[in-house]
Amino acid sequence: MTDFSDRVEKVSISGIREVFEAAGADAINLGIGQPDFPTPKHARQAAIDAIEDGRADAYTENKGIYSLREAIAAKHERDQGIDLHPDDVIATAGGSEALHIAMEAHVNPGDEVIIPDPGFVSYDALTKLAGGTPVPIALRDDLTLDPAAVEAAITEDTAAFVVNSPGNPTGAVSPPEDIREFARIADEHDVLCISDEVYEYTVFDGEFRSPIEFAETDNVVVVNSASKLFSMTGWRLGWVYGSSRRVERMVRVHQYAQACASAPSQFAAEAALTGPQDIVDEMTESFRRRRDIVVEGLRDIGLSVPTPTGAFYCMPEVPEGFVDECLERGVIVVPGEAFGANGAGYARLSYATDEDSLREALDVMGDAYDAVV
Repeated sequence: MTDFSDRVEKVSISGIREVFEAAGADAINLGIGQPDFPTPKHARQAAIDAIEDGRADAYTENKGIYSLREAIAAKHERDQGIDLHPDDVIATAGGSEALHIAMEAHVNPGDEVIIPDPGFVSYDALTKLAGGTPVPIALRDDLTLDPAAVEAAITEDTAAFVVNSPGNPTGAVSPPEDIREFARIADEHDVLCISDEVYEYTVFDGEFRSPIEFAETDNVVVVNSASKLFSMTGWRLGWVYGSSRRVERMVRVHQYAQACASAPSQFAAEAALTGPQDIVDEMTESFRRRRDIVVEGLRDIGLSVPTPTGAFYCMPEVPEGFVDECLERGVIVVPGEAFGANGAGYARLSYATDEDSLREALDVMGDAYDAVV
């Protein structure tokens, strides 16, 4: 009788999804990181036009439509000064697939992958599905990843380490000097740095920088996505880029797992990248206001929470029973341990929802807090 692979037995359903599906239909959802803005109209119209005139009917190139990859390369040259050739970009089914093929192309069974803890749930699972062993690294008190801790964890079995700034679930932005250090570590130790940059545009304080800006070798691979940049989560369009030799290996995985990203989504993402960018500033300013509402409200309740400097998450320290009390009262928050052992004693809140709902949720969380302390 056919049983299950050891790889799949090592992972489970995301704790985020478990909490979401356990809540009622009328719950205020602070558990899912999904912007509540519409996809830009010109991006939606580009997909419609491509469907109506037949351009979206067939497979695209494995790596994606060349004009989309040109737009991605131009975006990174404009924003980060990176000389990126369109052939060194792969359009993927969201940032999730980009992470997956990066892991599959670089991690052998038994290899170690250093990941932040708490960190995005996919890092641990995708490492295991590639046959690797996750090596979690505790974050600093400000919830940023310490380059010295990463460097100290490197062994002869280390294949890669993951950097995520701005961070999920923390909302923390690594300072430029740390990002430069991550590039140095990748170069000097000949270890791959996988830089997850899907929240690149959502920075309130500090400065976004990428390790690939500072790397002297090709030991950095960048994952990004239209999902959070342009409120296109349902379109499932991301990308990964790096050196030609790394992209060639990643496309070997991509061609069999996906063939190509959805054609209509590719046309929509190209329009989002090349069209008006007003939505980016609008979303960032809205998230900044929401952050301030949530942080002030949580502190008024009595919770300790570092001020997020990017993304749209915060991680307050919470008493035992707080998350369950919130769920019972109709507010979805995610227990910190869903993001790693060092997340115990925290909860992750997404403030990617409207201000009235946030204020209502804070009132409920106040009652939940009073019930457990």
